[in-house]
Amino acid sequence: MMERITKKLSEQRTARLVIEPAGRPRLPGDTSSIKNASSIRVSCTGAWVMQEIEQLNQQLKLTVWLANGNLIFDCTALTALDTTGAWLLQQTIQSLQQHGHAVTLNGLKPEFHTLLQLVSYSVNTPNTPAPPQPNLLTRIGRRAWYSMIRVSEMLVFIGETAIVLWHSLLQPRRIRWRAILHNLQSAGFEALPIVGLLSFLMGLVISYQGADQLQRFGANIFIADLVGLSMLRELSPLLTAIIVAGRSGSAYAAQIGTMKVTEEIDALRTIGVGPTELLVIPKLLALVIALPLLTVYADVAGLFGGMIMASSKLDVSFTVFLDRLTDAVSLSSFLTGVGKAP
Repeated sequence: MMERITKKLSEQRTARLVIEPAGRPRLPGDTSSIKNASSIRVSCTGAWVMQEIEQLNQQLKLTVWLANGNLIFDCTALTALDTTGAWLLQQTIQSLQQHGHAVTLNGLKPEFHTLLQLVSYSVNTPNTPAPPQPNLLTRIGRRAWYSMIRVSEMLVFIGETAIVLWHSLLQPRRIRWRAILHNLQSAGFEALPIVGLLSFLMGLVISYQGADQLQRFGANIFIADLVGLSMLRELSPLLTAIIVAGRSGSAYAAQIGTMKVTEEIDALRTIGVGPTELLVIPKLLALVIALPLLTVYADVAGLFGGMIMASSKLDVSFTVFLDRLTDAVSLSSFLTGVGKAP
């Protein structure tokens, strides 16, 4: 019993073609009856899938060679048909029709017929020629025009933000303090670990690199000048700005972009709430508050890293380092670095 079932399933999976004159069976080895017949019946059986494509292709070539009249493809016993089999059948039908044969499909299941139509459409659809490439002058003009559009959009955004911010400052009750506190937490407090780590390592590296040069001249004490001025005036605000731009800026862009796609911004305009006042101003004010504080924190972390390296490599104690730092770095230098942050 199992052998019969296995044999039957194997026959259903195997793709075959049976070619015979329409209306009467063909004797084994008799090809003259097919060539002389006015109508030929081609029985498609089994699974016409990619695994059987080579065998099917050879059998279909024999069909084209033997055909001398009209052909009837009987697909009643067709058990499976994928894109490869449908493409091969469509190509065979087109080849026969081009040679003047009338081809008829019988017994094709609806799902197979739909697949055959899709394949036929894709095969018969002419390839659209690629548009001509613009010349150099056209490309330069397009780039200039698109750049002008982007610049104008940026200026419009800056102007709109400035106007809304001015109105918010004139009417403090319109400022959304809860949103500002939330953005302070995400852009400021949660950025403390990465800002502190990078600033600490930067101070450590600057002190380590400068130690070798200062030791040659016996100017170990000036390590405080090197670390203090470089960190407080330039590197701390720069590192802080880069980290916040990469971390918080990408988060803001993703949030606003998602709201734009889901039409939440249009919904805000519909209910009379300005998107700039709700989404931009709280983030802007939070960054104005958070960036100077993060810069001061980065200053402390960078100086601490420089102090550790100066103590271990140049034998400059923390007390001596801090005493020299107060003489080397003025208040204006510190405020200059903090002012660069926003």
